[in-house]
Formats: sequence, structure tokens, C-alpha cells
Amino acid sequence: MKFLLNMNLPRALGRMLAPAGHEWRHAGDIGVARASDASILAEAKSRKECVITHDLDYGQLLAFSGDSAPSVLILRVRCADTRSMHERMTSAWGPIEEALTSGAVVVIEEAATRIRRLPIAKDQ
Repeated sequence: MKFLLNMNLPRALGRMLAPAGHEWRHAGDIGVARASDASILAEAKSRKECVITHDLDYGQLLAFSGDSAPSVLILRVRCADTRSMHERMTSAWGPIEEALTSGAVVVIEEAATRIRRLPIAKDQ
């Protein structure tokens, strides 16, 4: 899978994803460090990447857009050190991989993982 890490995530998380065969880029390395959330979504969509972020705004933008891509993985964990984030992602990978591949907003929290398939219906 290909990921675009938002500015609020460390590059080290991308480096931890690479050994599993994942490609990644960091917003700070590709000239979108100060871009709007909508611009970052457009960049990820154009490259068929999943955005990884802490920011809840990405889910809201997708919900109102009616788009089915890109997928967004939102990490909402109290212990936000890189290793803990990676371990939480890895432990949730089985249920979320297909959803992220086909289009979803996935929220990983301490005790739960929520998946909303894209596009999100306007009446939900």
C-alpha cells in the first residue's frame, strides 16, 4: 500500500512501514507542508495513496465531498510515540487493509477501530 503521511506524523513511522512492503511519502518532503487539507487529499488521490494523520478534518472533508478516494487512516491514540502508533496500526491491519484499499475512513483509537466506507452517504 502507498501512504502519504501528514505533517503531524513523524517520518520514522513511514520508515517502520517500509519493511512490510509499503511505500510512503511525507507531506514535508514533497512541498505540501503548508498546503490545505483539501490539497493534501487531492495529492494523495492523484498518486493512489492513503493519507495517515491525527487530524479529524480529513474524515469530515471526505464525508461532505462524496468522494470514494483517497482513503484516510486517522490515528487517535493517547501514546503518540512512533513505536506505539506503528504497533497499534499493525494490530489492526487485518480488518483495515481491505477497507483502505477499496476506500474508507479508518479511525484507530486506543481500544477500538472504526471503519466508514467511502463514499459516505450524505444522510448518515
